[in-house]
Amino acid sequence: MPKPLIGITAERWSSSAASPSRNMQGALASYIDAVVGAGGLPVLIPLTLVGDDLRELYERLDGVLLTGGGDIEPSLFNAVKHPKTREIDPDRDRVEVDLTRRATAGHKPLFGICRGIQVFNVALGGTLVQDIPDELGSDIGHMCPSSKYPPNYHAHSVKVEEETLLARCLGRPIAHVNSRHHQAVKDVAPGLEIAARAPDGVIEAIELPDHPFALGVQWHPENLQAQPEMKALFVKFVEAAWKRE
Repeated sequence: MPKPLIGITAERWSSSAASPSRNMQGALASYIDAVVGAGGLPVLIPLTLVGDDLRELYERLDGVLLTGGGDIEPSLFNAVKHPKTREIDPDRDRVEVDLTRRATAGHKPLFGICRGIQVFNVALGGTLVQDIPDELGSDIGHMCPSSKYPPNYHAHSVKVEEETLLARCLGRPIAHVNSRHHQAVKDVAPGLEIAARAPDGVIEAIELPDHPFALGVQWHPENLQAQPEMKALFVKFVEAAWKRE
């Protein structure tokens, strides 16, 4: 049986500060390696696809991975832009919202990471906290950038809700996670359920019940593949893609 084809959403950046016009699209190796390590075949989903081309690529995929990155356009969740909201990419918003709605409606496995959990929530009608320190005043350091901390740095714990897909994947009630975000899920979209929270109450995971695999996590399990429970997230995701009829 062929390995499942896993679409990984791209992000856009300039090749150098000196040449900002030389835009590139790509995905970090950590996402690719995690998909390969779980038995999937990764393929890049370009941000510039539109219409029938985006639909045709989606239909060939067995699963969709929404990666981390910049912030989402606040108007998509009926909010005014916060001064600290940054790195908005309209093409990325358009592509990822479209893919999320298709995957949830079509019961195609969907896994959202960091920005991906936020896209998952916004695409289905939820809202976001645009800056945790300003809006919530948490004592927990949710933004531990890789420029200052190792990618696998354990920033805080999360409490996993019982009887959830996340609980079945992780196999434990408490998980220790890395953290590189200043935004978070605020109002959970209709139909979605909270699967984990940080000690300060920040939502760390959401999922769609009665779906083969539709899960979003706020941390970066792709950088924690040495932990069996974090590797299991990708394994279960790819297994769900493998089982698609």
